[in-house]
Amino acid sequence: MVEAKRKQKILIADDSEMNRSILADMLEGEYEIMEVENGVQAVAAIEKYGVEISLLLLDIVMPEMDGFSVLMVMNEHKWIEDLPVIMISAENSPAYIDRAYEMGATDFIVRPFNEMVVRRRVVNTILLYAKQKKLMGMVADQIYEKEKSSNMMIDILSHIVEFRNGESGWHVRHVHTLTELLLEHLIRKTDQYNISQKDISIISMASALHDVGKIAIDEKILNKPGRFTDEEFEIMKTHSAIGGDLLHDLPLYQDEPLLKCAYEICRWHHERYDGRGYPDGLKGDEIPISAQIVALADVYDALTSERCYKKAFPHETAVQMILDGKCGAFNPLLLECLADIADQLPTELHQEEILEEANMRSFHNAAQEILHHAELTASERTLQLLEKEREKYSFFAAMSKEIQFEYNASPSILTLTPWSAQKLSANEIIAEPRRNDSVEEILGLENWELLSEKLRKTSRENPVITHDCKINYQGEQRWSRIVAHAMWTSEEPHEYQGAIGKVIDIHDTRLKLDVLEQLATHDRMTGLLNHASAREQIIGRMAQKPDRSYALVIFDLDHFKMANDTYGHIFGDEVLQHTAEKLRQSIRGVDIAARVGGDEFLVFLEYTEDLDPIIERIFHALTGRFEDFDISVSMGVAMTELVGTDYETLFHCADQALYTVKRAGRGNYRFYDNTMNKMLSAISPIDGGKS
Repeated sequence: MVEAKRKQKILIADDSEMNRSILADMLEGEYEIMEVENGVQAVAAIEKYGVEISLLLLDIVMPEMDGFSVLMVMNEHKWIEDLPVIMISAENSPAYIDRAYEMGATDFIVRPFNEMVVRRRVVNTILLYAKQKKLMGMVADQIYEKEKSSNMMIDILSHIVEFRNGESGWHVRHVHTLTELLLEHLIRKTDQYNISQKDISIISMASALHDVGKIAIDEKILNKPGRFTDEEFEIMKTHSAIGGDLLHDLPLYQDEPLLKCAYEICRWHHERYDGRGYPDGLKGDEIPISAQIVALADVYDALTSERCYKKAFPHETAVQMILDGKCGAFNPLLLECLADIADQLPTELHQEEILEEANMRSFHNAAQEILHHAELTASERTLQLLEKEREKYSFFAAMSKEIQFEYNASPSILTLTPWSAQKLSANEIIAEPRRNDSVEEILGLENWELLSEKLRKTSRENPVITHDCKINYQGEQRWSRIVAHAMWTSEEPHEYQGAIGKVIDIHDTRLKLDVLEQLATHDRMTGLLNHASAREQIIGRMAQKPDRSYALVIFDLDHFKMANDTYGHIFGDEVLQHTAEKLRQSIRGVDIAARVGGDEFLVFLEYTEDLDPIIERIFHALTGRFEDFDISVSMGVAMTELVGTDYETLFHCADQALYTVKRAGRGNYRFYDNTMNKMLSAISPIDGGKS
């Protein structure tokens, strides 16, 4: 028995039941018809059925959300690229028609309907998009295959080197992952090296070739279990120059960024920041940042991996050895990056191995599926995979038993998962939530405004916010925590698009205490620690590790009163929040930052090298412009080496240094010295901000 061919789905969105009925009568013989009566329902249907819909017939004038707003949502989510839209309207003015085409509509049909015209345009549009999808799928598959082949060839070459060297088959993968993690953190920390996301991809891929020169080293030396003799070590050291020469002598691709980057990494990843590396004795930033990063990643993985000549060191030991300078000299900024991300490295590397094994299984299963269904086109395979992912998402969202949501800022639409909508007794799609009765009843408009304001103040680099409030949950007011991830466009200037998030029930006593503790220890406006909590943590840190070198930094905003007087106190609060965020971005995760009160802040940090560059970097990170207000700071620094570890003395000395700066004209920083114990009336101008 031959299975009947499945009909393609057409979605009709029109508030007039008569219009929907006429269109359905014209098309239902050849197509499966779905009907909705407004734009909100249309968006919900597209989100629910996705690729199952072959065409949308869309009216312009509808309640709750009109046709143009639907097109706007489809453009925001890029649905317009896969779902063709034919606009239907009695309005045939050129302005309406032009706007529809500009927003991505494929065609425009004017009422009253002509059955032959409607049928012909529907057939043509569906056929056109089907051919376009097939072509795009074929192109995408070709690009994917070429990309996979390129990565595979690099992996094969690098694994040949690993095989000869007796190293773990994961070394290249680990160096790739570590390089990517360090680069991502570096660009969040500083713009000093002008690294783009494209550069990160190139450097990470090129890292696989860092030891390609070992292919020319005798295996007896490569795999020697004991220490090298001086002569053997000199031979081993030649691998970096050999690798560079191998790439430099390639007859093709010399102008390609990947090859240039791979050459830098091969030749110079054994240079050291203090100039004691090889082969060229480069020093500091004479060494390309790509080679510096890969060198650090290479050393970490070498320490934590078992080799023929040593056992693997534990993660914590390896990190400490690098930070203590026992494995050579590295860029202090990169060491800060390593310290910041150290806790996540074991998880990331372990997860990578799990994902790689899962990917291999997925490729195997996909290959078996293709063998059994050879007639599938490239685009159909892609559509089936997308549909499978949608089903998985819906299943896991329901199984999580969490209230999950998605918010689109323009037009303003709140989308709940089916399980969430059921538990909150709300619609899955809510247009204009700030004017919606159910949102006001569940969350309250004040909380909605606070949540929206927090999301708009995020950035692409720091998109996650939390908001604690009471939510009306099935008739009961319950303390809840909303965790949301703001969505920003990738193109500059970055624009806020909306958010995804979930609501966590913190009704039980333990979590409620966590919230109360957070409120007790943190400044509510900036999210930084308050002074009392910071003081307690600093005293504890110095008591636990009294032999370390610490610095306490106190700073305040110059002319902050002017911001309040000129622009109002709300703007002044925004300046403080902006400063707190800049402070968070400029310090390490282990440093302590707090708002002392008003416009005064403090930072407590441990240091092992010259403190001046660290303070200068923090100082310059805090200065700048916020909207129409120029921000400058005055800063005082006290070091435990000079004044001891008594907190009150340390704070007083940093405050004296700050006062010295303010007396000398503001907008600078100064290290405390003993002269500041005396009257400050005869203070001379500060030379460049340094004592």
